[in-house]
Amino acid sequence: MKVKIAGAPISWGVCEVENWGHQMEPDRVFAEMASLGLTGTEFGPLGFLPVEPEQRAAVLAKLGMEATGGFFPVVLHDPDVDPMPQVEAELDAYQAAGAKVLVIAAEQPGGNYNSKRPELSDEAWALLLNNLKRIDEYAASRGVTATVHPHVGTMIETQEDIERILAGTNVGITFDTGHMFIGGTDPVKFSEEHADRVKHVHLKDVKLDLARKVQAGELSYYQACVQHMYTAVGSGDVDIRAIMTNLVRAGYDGWFCLEQDNIITEEPAPGEGPYEDARKSVEFINAVAASL
Repeated sequence: MKVKIAGAPISWGVCEVENWGHQMEPDRVFAEMASLGLTGTEFGPLGFLPVEPEQRAAVLAKLGMEATGGFFPVVLHDPDVDPMPQVEAELDAYQAAGAKVLVIAAEQPGGNYNSKRPELSDEAWALLLNNLKRIDEYAASRGVTATVHPHVGTMIETQEDIERILAGTNVGITFDTGHMFIGGTDPVKFSEEHADRVKHVHLKDVKLDLARKVQAGELSYYQACVQHMYTAVGSGDVDIRAIMTNLVRAGYDGWFCLEQDNIITEEPAPGEGPYEDARKSVEFINAVAASL
């Protein structure tokens, strides 16, 4: 069988975090995605593609890429912050480009992934869950599936956090095999038990030794990414084959998005840098799909 494989600009080092590294230009990133047979892409950080909805849609159409949606950090736990105006504006671009999956990250104060997140009170958790419900309902009214992305350094990170989301909302999950692994959730077990909640997939493979150092506080998330904690899919310590098999057999037919948090320091030569890891990853994903 075949599966739908998308790319994400972060796999080419393009990230919303300030001072993340060298930022490649859209034309090259999308051209390399297309050369690997990727037919869909996430939007990337705000501003990587035009902010104005019609312009954003036109750029993607010119590049021949289908918009899957995108990673969208937003504050959900603060009573002084209403996330809805930001979500509503972003979904204008979704509607113009035909994107169908909103990937919400519960941003913590400061907006980076290296700080230990504050502990939430029961009241803050109740607000966060209610905001997710509001976003879920509004997105559905516009033909978009809202998902929440458990992510290192955000307010939803650990297995306990994920269990709160599963129990307290009906919102879909963006199943990020790397961030769940680092956050302490067994991704294979999750794919066995909660495939029905998975509405989008970020495929990452992880070097376990570096992930353990992040978990122990010996390395920041950024430092681990610099040391290539994320490796080509199929060459690390996450059982991607088992995860894909479980999801497909449970009926998942959405995108498998190649989404590795890469950091590069300079413009790579043609065919080098992130492209090579992406090529190996796509080959592995296609091989797994062919075996199902």
